[in-house]
Amino acid sequence: MEVREPAIAFGKQKLTIEEYLQFENAADAKHEYYEGEIFAMSGAKLAHNIITRNLFGALLAQLKGKACQPFGSDLRIHIPQNTLFTYPDISIFCGEVETLNNDEYDALNPTIIIEVLSPSTKCYDRGDKFKLYRDISTLKEYILVDSQTGSTEAFKINGQGHWELREYKDLGDTLSLGAVQINIDLADIYQSVKS
Repeated sequence: MEVREPAIAFGKQKLTIEEYLQFENAADAKHEYYEGEIFAMSGAKLAHNIITRNLFGALLAQLKGKACQPFGSDLRIHIPQNTLFTYPDISIFCGEVETLNNDEYDALNPTIIIEVLSPSTKCYDRGDKFKLYRDISTLKEYILVDSQTGSTEAFKINGQGHWELREYKDLGDTLSLGAVQINIDLADIYQSVKS
């Protein structure tokens, strides 16, 4: 998903979380929220959608019957520590999904977040968004899959609480998701994507 300029809702520049939730739950399109501002999210290009489909399919097959489950970009994630509400391309939850006030909309405890990078979002996803995601105490891995270069960056939190990066640059590589104990070949992630 691509994030656009801040949108104005209710004729106001800044919204409370309650106003945002009221606006968002009635909206036809998705909006990200951060510190009182909402940002319209647009659709993604074909390569982005193919990669997301391939990844989600692999995750669904490998996690079937296990305690962890993947969700697509319709599941909204909320980070109370910094106010962010967002829609990751894929999120994986282990155990029960906790939600804001048991609202069934705003999940709080992902174990893994996966973003498929687009030209307009890659700097945000690597920088400011990753910084905001790091406030999620349950988050163990953050995966960035580039829709243009065929490369993947996997950030994992180590035993000392520091984030470590492993880069995958070859389609012969295998992405390892240690938090859920599965592996996915990059060739499968990028299958049917035109270079």
